[in-house]
Amino acid sequence: MAPEAPCYTVVFEDTTESPSTQELRASLEKGTDEDRLDTLRRIIVSTINGNPQPTLLMPIIQYIMPSKNKQLKKLLHFYWEVCPKYDENGKLKQEMILVVNAIRNDLQHPNEYIRGATLRFLQKISKDAELLEPLIPTCRSCLEHRHSYVRKNAVFAVYTIYREYEHLIPDAPELMQTFIAAESDATCKRNAFVFLAHCAMPKAVEWLISVYDQLTSLDELLQMSIIEVIRLDCKNDTTHRPRYIRCMFELLNSSSHAVKYEAATTLTTLTQNPAAVKAAASSFVNLVIKESDNNVKLIVLDRLDILRSKHGHILDGLTMDILQVLSSADMEVRRKAISIVLSMTSNRNVEEVVLFLKKQLQQTQEREFEKAPEYRQLLIQSIHVLAVKFSEVAASVVHALMEFLGDSNNPSALDVVAFVREVVEKFPHLRQSICDKLSQTLTEIKSGKAFRGVLWILGEYVESPSDIQAIFQDIRKVLGEIPILASEQRLLDEAGGEEDKKEDKKVEGSGRPKVLADGTYATETAYTSANSARLEAVKAASKPPLRALILGGDFFTGSVLASALTKLVLRFDDLTNDRPKANALRAESMLIMTSIIRVGQSKFVTVPIDEDSNERILNCIQTLNELQEKSIVHDIFLKDTKAAYSKMLVAQEKKAAEKKESESTKEHVVQVDDLLTFRQFSKKLADDPIDYVEDLGKATGAAEIREDFISNLSRISQLTGFSDPIYAEAYVRMHGFDIMLDVLLVNQTSNTLQNLCLDFATLGDLKLVERPAVYTIAPHGFQSIKATIKVSSTETGVIFGSILWDGPALAECCVILNDIHIDIMDYIKPAYCSETQFRSMWTEFEWENRVNVSTNMTDPRDYLKHVMKSTNMSCLTPEGAMSGDCDFLSANMYARSLFGEDALANLSIEKTEAGIVGHVRIRSKTQGIALSLGDRITMSQKDSKPST
Repeated sequence: MAPEAPCYTVVFEDTTESPSTQELRASLEKGTDEDRLDTLRRIIVSTINGNPQPTLLMPIIQYIMPSKNKQLKKLLHFYWEVCPKYDENGKLKQEMILVVNAIRNDLQHPNEYIRGATLRFLQKISKDAELLEPLIPTCRSCLEHRHSYVRKNAVFAVYTIYREYEHLIPDAPELMQTFIAAESDATCKRNAFVFLAHCAMPKAVEWLISVYDQLTSLDELLQMSIIEVIRLDCKNDTTHRPRYIRCMFELLNSSSHAVKYEAATTLTTLTQNPAAVKAAASSFVNLVIKESDNNVKLIVLDRLDILRSKHGHILDGLTMDILQVLSSADMEVRRKAISIVLSMTSNRNVEEVVLFLKKQLQQTQEREFEKAPEYRQLLIQSIHVLAVKFSEVAASVVHALMEFLGDSNNPSALDVVAFVREVVEKFPHLRQSICDKLSQTLTEIKSGKAFRGVLWILGEYVESPSDIQAIFQDIRKVLGEIPILASEQRLLDEAGGEEDKKEDKKVEGSGRPKVLADGTYATETAYTSANSARLEAVKAASKPPLRALILGGDFFTGSVLASALTKLVLRFDDLTNDRPKANALRAESMLIMTSIIRVGQSKFVTVPIDEDSNERILNCIQTLNELQEKSIVHDIFLKDTKAAYSKMLVAQEKKAAEKKESESTKEHVVQVDDLLTFRQFSKKLADDPIDYVEDLGKATGAAEIREDFISNLSRISQLTGFSDPIYAEAYVRMHGFDIMLDVLLVNQTSNTLQNLCLDFATLGDLKLVERPAVYTIAPHGFQSIKATIKVSSTETGVIFGSILWDGPALAECCVILNDIHIDIMDYIKPAYCSETQFRSMWTEFEWENRVNVSTNMTDPRDYLKHVMKSTNMSCLTPEGAMSGDCDFLSANMYARSLFGEDALANLSIEKTEAGIVGHVRIRSKTQGIALSLGDRITMSQKDSKPST
């Protein structure tokens, strides 16, 4: 019997101009070489697509095979590969004898490149033993050809033939062993060595031992093959393991980066000796520094990170070497390197690491380069982590970092504020010096957010009367003259002289009456006033930083200033009995607060003061006015806010500890009936061996897939009714970016349904890969049809269609199918991001979908869980922020799709007597995911039941 026909890629064939067999034959016989090339190309495409045209085999042998045109000869090899070589009885066609003779002649051709190309062609037809058998002697003789191109292809031709039909060349291993011993060309040696490695491992090991002393001088390709052989041989018990380890040590010094990487990786699988692990890690670090490709850097850093996680403190000595990777310009490489360094830093090397990071931080200020602000922010965050983790370095870095509070890059300044706030809470002995430094840097701060953080720290942690008075002086410097409104008005008045005031009152009439909407007449006038120009000049004048922010409309910062002043006055009042000074500070604070409110209602600000800030400042004024009356308000200002921050830090530490514990304790679930391998019984002496075959199986999905029968049933959609002539149902399965439809058709009639076609169409970002074929179904028969649909984005898609067939008298019959709605939740997965990233994306994304809450639920937290479950989104708001008894709830949620699309959501609800009211705002970069998630929430609200 003939072997099964191989499967080839279907190639598009233009059938609009399809020549007949006679025309193709005439072109082969009488056409030019160009015509013959085009004709043979058409025949090959037609053969691949299932139309072999066997009558053209003899004309091709007759007219094309004798040609000396090299392009035709190359194309002919493609044709011999795909054309049917056996008749219907499974016997080799007689014409193929001529083909074999022509191939033999090409194998003896004086041109070495034709010989080499023909030897490569033999590898493609290695399944056809009857074709290969007469060519074996000629193929063997090519191993002795003078040209290396012929010899290297001859080696692989012998390899493929021996692998498929060992009996055709039974002495191939001995032949290769003799060949590799006498060969001088590196590529030929490498090919022969690969042959021995896969077909005769003992002989490969024997040759490897014989050239052991020359390993470092061998070619790069051969060194890579040697590493592969060592890896394969060590899967079995071998006595050469010590020698292999020394071999890997030598190859670590290779000039080739690929050899160095493979040698280091293999060395860690052979032994866990600390010296070997350290040598491999040093090689990885050296690779990252010298390699120019950023992708390679990231791959090697990932490997280094795995090594660190398995071998702990063995690599601590390389921490400073890894920091040299920061010289790379790519931010991803820097971020990965710093994450490894942070996990390797200990008490022994923390001072060196921090010193290096501080120098890098200084360089970002001294010279400008691409992504300098982003790199500065990364360095500040890293120093923050180290200072909190190792208290001994906190004092040395906190003052250095405070120099960046005035950084024009807002995120860097905010990171410094967050760091200082955490240090000042955790290390009480540093509070005095930190607060002194903060008060001195107030004049340099430009950002409103940074001002708010610094003012909060000063309000909470300045504790001595003298320091409180000093803080008031520093605040006066950044605030300017008080009251703000009166001083601004005086500046405006001084800007215009007496003559300007007279000119301001001058009015010029246009003389022409104008008819108003109500029918009355009015005179049109124009004020030639210079007031607006002078007002703009006063606004644009140079002002102290905090005053400029308030006049610019940042009244949130003004409310934080009011809160900080209130805390300072309350604390000063508790600490001293000097009533005149206490009353003076109290009066000054109230003057500043009323000044902020007054100027917020004037023409000197960009935008008027908002209601929330106004109410907040008035509350502070009221608190200072009733200084001795309400002690509970004193506790709220002086104790509760600091306690809330301490509680937040404890919650963060707990969360970080839980995350670290979950990463360190990995669950290994083994079923009771799972097969045990000997490797599990043996003692663990090295890292897991690298099995590329197993990795390839996992990557291609060839591994065993266990499916849950019950979940499969829930994915079945009924497409037609039970009373229809054809019953149809579809099993919808998601596979990566594809939707697999397995449709079952049942002929419920007693007639044969001919030319039955299942016609699908799609709505949304769905695309049908190929149309199903035409079928004939017997009476009461079954037919299973499979269809594949590509998904290109996370958008609600609909699949609809119909079933067509030929009825009586060739009348077309049709059944319309039910729509299949694709569930986008299969493509959306919960994800996590920082609050800063969330806010940045929320500002950037332009598509928003607002869904009003309509539910029977009574508990806001239950409704939040319900929304998270129905949308596959994770909650970013900490549990501590939502704890306690409150009728309001606001939470941020985040998810990512398989296509890399980000989905953000904000839930803001209130519990009232009528139930839960509020809304969910969804934002994304594309319209589809925002609308789809909104529809999902709306549908889930209809299905929701009251919580029990």
